[in-house]
Amino acid sequence: MILAVDDSVENLQVLAALLKDDYRVKIAKSGAKAIELAKQHPHPDLILMDVVMPGMNGFEACEILKNDVHTQKIPIIFLTALNDVADETTGLQKGGSDFIAKPINPDIVKARINVHLALQAERRKTETLLKVLLPDAVISDLIKNGSHKPEIHKNVSILFCDFIDFTGITTQLSPEVLIAELTDIYGHFDEICEKHGATRIKTIGDAYMAATGLSSKNNDHAIKLVNAGLDFISFLNERNKVAQQKWRCRIGIHSGSVIAGIIGKTRFIYDIIGVDVNIASRVESVGKNMAVTITEATKNLLNSNYFFQSIGVTSLKGAGDMPLFVVEKK
Repeated sequence: MILAVDDSVENLQVLAALLKDDYRVKIAKSGAKAIELAKQHPHPDLILMDVVMPGMNGFEACEILKNDVHTQKIPIIFLTALNDVADETTGLQKGGSDFIAKPINPDIVKARINVHLALQAERRKTETLLKVLLPDAVISDLIKNGSHKPEIHKNVSILFCDFIDFTGITTQLSPEVLIAELTDIYGHFDEICEKHGATRIKTIGDAYMAATGLSSKNNDHAIKLVNAGLDFISFLNERNKVAQQKWRCRIGIHSGSVIAGIIGKTRFIYDIIGVDVNIASRVESVGKNMAVTITEATKNLLNSNYFFQSIGVTSLKGAGDMPLFVVEKK
């Protein structure tokens, strides 16, 4: 949808007639009305903004829209009879994306719109991909600063999931089928993580790693991640009822602190490291099949909505002896 803004009814009629066959068009006769319409859902994909208008001019309206988190990403193309370099500089400084001189040339208007809508679509694709790979706070830092400083998160939960007899399964499946299977399973795991507010950190072969508590200071990170892990098990159980290839897994969860940051330069990855990450990995390796195994640190953060079955004190490499539990919902 395109929002056309001009105090001239004649100019708005020209723009509406020019664009109506290809786009849904809304019109506004003032900067204030443009701001009101731009904030409504669904937001415009692009705004064509006249510069010289009574009351609030186009530059002022643009500045307000660019300072609002809900409208700041909408590209704004100024329509103006002004041809001073200083005016163009002002418009770009206020956040405008482009200028089109009046009287408008229909072919130029359509071409500029197509370019900026294509750029907007690519930006959205990039943001969607980043949201899969990175927490929102990290994305915000990268966009604003071009970098993200490593952080210590003292209250997080870490999950590792590993498939049982993965090596044996890989010898039975073609590469195409194996990748399709993992894509389907990991895709559902990603949806489960998103549902519970967990962040998928990475996958390494058949190992899936996720965490909670990286983007918020809430103390429910253990609850969220345990619920995600239990949903992983439920999903696989349902899938195994109809799928030709049966997959079984172990899930280990531990709660503690981590160092989180972006590792690498040209091919970076957001990762978490630390002793508690290692413990979570060890818990998974000794955990029960098709169950969520947790440490006492995680158990102490859960509430009365769960059953706990002790599996005794287990020696974990690099961490010593620790009591472990299988957790289920009541």
